[in-house]
Amino acid sequence: MLLEGIFPAVTTPFYPDGRLYLKKLEHNVERYSRTPVAGLVLLGSTGEAVMLSDEESRTVLRVARETAAPEKVLLAGVARESLVETLRLAEFAADQQYDAVLVRTPHYYGPQMGRMEMLTYYRALADRSPLPVVLYSIPKFTHYELPVDVIAELAQHPNIIGLKDSSGSVSRIAEAVAATNRAPRRKVLVTSVFAPLTSRMLLKLVPPPANFVSAESLGGDAAVAVGPPRPAVKTMREKEVGFQVLSGSAHNLLASLEAGAAGGVLALAACAPQACQEIYTAWKDSDPKLAKEKQQRVVEPSALAGKLGIPAIKHACDLNGYYGGRPRIPLLPLDAEQQAEVARVMADLRN
Repeated sequence: MLLEGIFPAVTTPFYPDGRLYLKKLEHNVERYSRTPVAGLVLLGSTGEAVMLSDEESRTVLRVARETAAPEKVLLAGVARESLVETLRLAEFAADQQYDAVLVRTPHYYGPQMGRMEMLTYYRALADRSPLPVVLYSIPKFTHYELPVDVIAELAQHPNIIGLKDSSGSVSRIAEAVAATNRAPRRKVLVTSVFAPLTSRMLLKLVPPPANFVSAESLGGDAAVAVGPPRPAVKTMREKEVGFQVLSGSAHNLLASLEAGAAGGVLALAACAPQACQEIYTAWKDSDPKLAKEKQQRVVEPSALAGKLGIPAIKHACDLNGYYGGRPRIPLLPLDAEQQAEVARVMADLRN
């Protein structure tokens, strides 16, 4: 799967009493689908995945998939602390036609999470996962950073296709890109304009079952059963890609792209997808002056979001036409002073 461009880290909407607010999830995903972002990440850290039950996780993945535009790449956060539970959720994501799974490092038993444990966990997962695996290192929350040499070894596995690195370090992004430069290259299906060809797009390419219609029925009043029209999908092509590194930090997205990142999975893109996309587009168009200007716009909002966390992202969503609402307890909504500060830094990032 091609993982190039910007991927909003989608929030999970809740009612004030903490129940899933699925209508608002549909609203958000539908609106993201009308933006130029490459795809969506469900149940990452910004999605409060650790706050959800397995049943709720499955519900979120199903509703998001049913709502998302077919051309948007969908990544499912499926990490659990054990291999067997992670695999169960990965299998569900495959049933829902997701394109890849994002798998955070197991970390609860931190002192025992050495090199061999990580290699064993991810290799066993990739051996059995029906979907490609994207590694996910977020030391801010897990207090564990996936070593670059382990990433390099895991990149040799044919079903491990990328990394989301949320360290915030451009030098680490560059190290990961260099260390995985010799990973096996894969041929992925793309459209005629080299955009990703998602699982749901491929599903629509399968022709509907043929329905035999007799000559007699055509001459009478009987209803004729016909399949739905086959959608027009442009000619498929192949593109060769290597191991794909995605940045998890909006405040240095441009520097990460220049260091070799293929794109970013960004919390800020949950509330300001267009602003983040404009950085990527300007970089892709080889317009360094514009790219720097677009990058500078998001530095302060990204820093504040990093400081105040998910409650700030959700409040910024409310300001920008997406539903944010409250986080789940023990996280608390922003106070009035914090809300005013978020409104100030978001004033220039209206979508």
